Amino acid sequence: MAFREAAVSSGIQLSLMIGPVVPVPVSSDVIDALTAVTVTTSTHGRTGFQITLSLDKTSALNTLFLLAGGATPPLVRVVIAVTVLGSSQVLIDGVITHHQLSPGANGQPSTLSLIGDDLSRVMDYIDFSGIPYPAMPREARVALIIAKYAVLGMIPLVIPSLLIDVPIPIDRIPRHQGKDLGYVKRLADEVGYVFYIEPGPAPGMTYAYWGPEIKVGAPQPALNIDMDVFTNVETLQFSYRPDDTRIPVVFYYNEQTHIPIPIPVPDVTPLNPPLGAIPPIPTGLNLLPTASKSPIDVALTALKAAARAKEAVTGSGSLDVLRYGRPLRPRRLVGVRGAGTAFDGLYYVDSVTDELKPGEYKQRFTLSRNGLVSTFSTVPS
Repeated sequence: MAFREAAVSSGIQLSLMIGPVVPVPVSSDVIDALTAVTVTTSTHGRTGFQITLSLDKTSALNTLFLLAGGATPPLVRVVIAVTVLGSSQVLIDGVITHHQLSPGANGQPSTLSLIGDDLSRVMDYIDFSGIPYPAMPREARVALIIAKYAVLGMIPLVIPSLLIDVPIPIDRIPRHQGKDLGYVKRLADEVGYVFYIEPGPAPGMTYAYWGPEIKVGAPQPALNIDMDVFTNVETLQFSYRPDDTRIPVVFYYNEQTHIPIPIPVPDVTPLNPPLGAIPPIPTGLNLLPTASKSPIDVALTALKAAARAKEAVTGSGSLDVLRYGRPLRPRRLVGVRGAGTAFDGLYYVDSVTDELKPGEYKQRFTLSRNGLVSTFSTVPS
């Protein structure tokens, strides 16, 4: 199915589909009224979008808005994608949650903003409390929950935890607590995992990922600062905050000696290797009360503490996508060059905000890593 497309600038095409449950290409009236599109993808926050339309007095969209009574149907789905230099990427697959209408003044057209979240919002509609899951570990429960959203093209991508805890039915039967989104995120948090929706690769498809936050893989092309013709970012600033670093400590109760044994938890794992060669010196301990827990629960608490370790080095900046050559993608690694020995190297992309307007496509982003000075001597250009 083809998208209805609008040329943002030379080499960049914006594609848009909107519709109840199954999105369809928008009409030419919508494309003509489109003034701005913003998509925010965050590792630890909200992932959503805003579409801004300009409505003059003769626009057909005014009539449609009046016929709808100004209301938003329960499930209006939106797919936004971009094509940069021939390469396509789905930015978000989501649903409209509300809209804002700002009447024009002094002869200016009105502005209609369609605001929404990614498809995880659909998982926050209905309370399924009480559904039993006999003899089902966390990963099996998550896969079963996500399966009910297959009609929306959602595909479960569930990574089993390192310590699979299968509840014995004669001992306990886990039951669903609250709405799907909150329950799935709670199960992920219990084992140090994350849950998010990854749109694409094809329009109408999404992956519901439940697993560890992976900070390995092929990095994206480097962000170049102050490198003459090779500079491809507009702004980039770094911050170093070593004062927030604390060592998590769990306690295991030894039944033979009746003494709780403290166990410090490192903040690096095979999927979260150190990207900085000089980590900050810890300023204290974070004592976790686990002495009364079972060995499996103690290990899960340790995994959770390692996954939630704070990063001492953070960066934020902006870039022009056409100059960078491709959209910067969140939840992946990217190189930095030209910032100096302390801050050059690989970073994890925490969040990206795509801002598309006629004639331009820019991104704002945030980066993070665990310490100063890169552990890699070179980064991909």
